[in-house]
Order: sequence, then structure tokens, then C-alpha cells
Amino acid sequence: MDRELFSSNHYRTPNADAVNEAGGPAYAFTPAHALAQYASTGCLSSTYYASAELQLAEVLKLLDRVPAELVAKTAIWARERGFMKDLPALLVAWLTVTEAKLADRIFDRVIDDAKMLRNFVQVIRSGVVGRRSLGSVPKRLVRRWLAARTPEQLFRSSIGDKPSLGDVIKLAHPRPEDPERSALYAYLGGIAHEEAALPEIVRAYEAWKRAPSEDPPAVPSALLTSLTLDRSAWVGIARRASWQETRMNLASFARHGVFSSKRAVEMVAAKLRDKEAIRRARVMPYQLLMAYNAAKAQVPGPVLAALEAAMEVALENVPELRGKIYVCADVSGSMQAPVTGFRKGATTAVRCIDVAGLMSAAMLRANDAEVLAFDTKVVRLPINKGGSVLANANKLASVGGGGTSCSAPLVELNARRAKGSLVLLVSDNESWVDARRGATEVMTQWDAFRARNPGAKLVCLDLAPNATTQAIERRDVLNIGGFSDAVFELIGDFAGNKTSQHWLERIEAIVI
Repeated sequence: MDRELFSSNHYRTPNADAVNEAGGPAYAFTPAHALAQYASTGCLSSTYYASAELQLAEVLKLLDRVPAELVAKTAIWARERGFMKDLPALLVAWLTVTEAKLADRIFDRVIDDAKMLRNFVQVIRSGVVGRRSLGSVPKRLVRRWLAARTPEQLFRSSIGDKPSLGDVIKLAHPRPEDPERSALYAYLGGIAHEEAALPEIVRAYEAWKRAPSEDPPAVPSALLTSLTLDRSAWVGIARRASWQETRMNLASFARHGVFSSKRAVEMVAAKLRDKEAIRRARVMPYQLLMAYNAAKAQVPGPVLAALEAAMEVALENVPELRGKIYVCADVSGSMQAPVTGFRKGATTAVRCIDVAGLMSAAMLRANDAEVLAFDTKVVRLPINKGGSVLANANKLASVGGGGTSCSAPLVELNARRAKGSLVLLVSDNESWVDARRGATEVMTQWDAFRARNPGAKLVCLDLAPNATTQAIERRDVLNIGGFSDAVFELIGDFAGNKTSQHWLERIEAIVI
């Protein structure tokens, strides 16, 4: 008898029980875990492997298999920690039909700005949750949202269309409590109104439109930048802009001559370095990477340096962990897809590979780490640990192409009998080159690695909306999804044994 066969240290690596979008063997998430994955990565737009329609159909199926309270908690997590917009709005809209009391309790936490409100209304009107009109419950929630904001706040929120805030007001039929709000609702709806009754900020904006100057009104930049303006007006816009507006308009500032003034350069750079403003903006690290890459050929050095400083703040949640860490960054062909999916007229320039490079570079900067880029095999890259996060992220993202073998870095680590405490796999999880019968090759190789490193942990960070994984959830394996800095906290707690909770347990612990 082989006594090792029945030893307490021996266990059988489970067989794959699903097939991923690329056709490779995988492990299926539970419905609750799959919903969390979609909510934290999905933008209801097409990915490399799956259409927007397929994603929506999968999410709607999952909603019927998950308790309503967990749906509500998932919506809160995806919005408050994942900073997502589309799926949280869908989940709240679904709850208005299936569990109105829960929708009421979480509405203000999830639908926390005008963009989220417009998304919510758009989902309702699409009919995907079972109704096409607002109905009594959604209408009451929208009216409450409008009543909770001052006329000035509503005007500042009036950017965007399909639907516009004016459209939302027309659909909700709120009762204005005074002439000022009545005039504003009419103004936003594009119908006749009493101009003298409009809020002061609206009157100032309309006056400035007629005679632009270097001192624009304190309104969102998007209300100003569509106008024909001279350089002095653009300098004024840069001075007034919020932190996020500044990040998003750097190339426009450069085109309109804002940076021809040293004082303006210093002003913009100082704004971008403001640590508290960065935190309030809830900026995703990948958004800074996008801003840096879009502006680096056009803006002066101090502004680029300020973006790099802002990145350090945005990545302040990167954990410092004990032991040797291996960061495995997927650079295969499917990682060239936009991280928020393909969207007609609005596809982001940031790809999954950019985010993988960014997160890998961040972990390298803070830890005793080695980065292994891979497609069908490990790709050798000269990564400088002392280099900036942005520089290393761009170096990793410069590779691309080929099939996907998520086990490739583990195969190499086992071949050299590497020692380590954590392996972080950053991928879209669509492994297929290493397909085999039985267990996935990732699990087979991971069990071999862990036999040599008994306390090691594996974290699979998925950047795409998926219902499967290459490594089954276990005490030593964590599957998470998303691309906000919240993932770093989860990785740190799991790898550092600060909590026994896995990702889904964190969501379940949310108090509504």
C-alpha cells in the first residue's frame, strides 16, 4: 500500500467542471461569486470573447439564482469599492421590480451621482428588468434623489445625455418646491422658463456664454469646453477645473495654449499633486495611466511629474508583504481588449494588458517581487524595480500577442524549484493552450508549487467579466475581480493572513 496516498497531506486536485469563453477547461464560480465578478469588472459592453448581449443575459440569469439581499450587497460593493457604474445601476433597477424595499434601502448608496442616476433610468427604460416606464417605486426614488440636491448641485450634474438630466426630470415629474427649482427644471428640460428665477449660477453661465472671459463661472468644465473660446478663457477653465476635470482635459489644455504660461503649468501641476483631492476623486490607477499616456507628448515635464506623484497616492493601498512574491502578468492577444469593453464611440484607450502591467509594476515597487509576463510561455522583459510604476507598466504593456497559457509562469517556477509566499496571477482567465483532461493545468502546477511552499497563497485577479476561473476557490486560493485599488487591500489581507474571509464573504458582511 502507498501510505502517502492516505496521508493527511495528500488530496486530489479537483477536475475542471466548466469550459471558459476561449474553450479551455475551467472551474465554474458559484452564482453569487460569478455575479460579484461581473459586477466588479463588467461594463455591459463587448469583450474579446463575449458580446455585451451575452454578458447581460448571463447577469440576468445569475440574478434569478442569487438571494436578493446578496444582490443588494454586491451592488454596494461594486459601486463603493469597485467604483463601477453600469452593473450596480442594473442591480438596483432589478431590485425595484423584485424587492422594492431593498432597492429603497440601498438606492442612495449606489445611485450616488447624476451619471449613476442616468444609468439607472436608462436601464429601467430599456425593459431588461421587466418594465419600460419608471413606475411608482423608481419614480419615487428618482424624485427623492432630485429633492436631496440643491438647484446649484443639479445644474452642475446636468452633463450627459441618453437620457439627459432634463429627460429624467420629465419622466419623474417632480413637484418643484419654489419658483427657482421650477425654472431650473424647465431650463434643463429645454422648455420655456422664467430666466430671472433661475439659480444665480445658471444666469452667470448664460451671461458668460454671451461674453467669455478669463473668469468663467464655477461650473463643470464640460459645460464650457464645447464653446469657441480664446486662450485666456481656457486658462480660466483650467483654474476652475476639479481634479478629475483637470486629469481629463490635459490634452485640451495643451492644444489651447494653457501651458504656454509657467504660472499655469505650476497651477495645474499643484492641483494634480493634491493628495486629498486625489482621494476624493476616487480615481482608478488605470485612469492615471490613460491620462499619462495621452498627454506625455503634449504637456510639460512638471505636469507629467505631477501625474506620476498622483499615481503614488492612487496606489497607496498596495500592500507590503513578507516573503518572495511572483506576479504573473498575462500579455496574450486577448489582453489587448479594452478593459471596459468595446463601446461604440466611447471605447477606452486602456487595455486589459495596461492594467495588468500597472498592477504588476505596483506590486514590484512595494515588495520583494519578480514579474513573469506570459502568453503561451514566459516572456523575458527587462523590468527595473527602481523605475517608476508608469514606466514599468508601459514596458509590460508593450508586449502582446499569442495564445493564453495561465499555467506557464507556474511551470517555470516549478522547473526552477522556486520558493515563494504568494503568486499573483493577473489575467482575463481565458487559458486554452494548456488544456488537458482532469484538473486545469494551473491547479496541477499550483499544487506542485504549494507542496514545496506549504504556506503559499495563490491570488487570481481577473480583469474581465467571467463565470469561470483556472483555480478553484480554496483556503490557499483567492479569486477576485476588478481594477480599482480595492483589490490591493484584498490581496494584502489574504496573503498576510489578516482575515480568513474570501472576497464573497467580504461582500456578504456588508451591512445594509
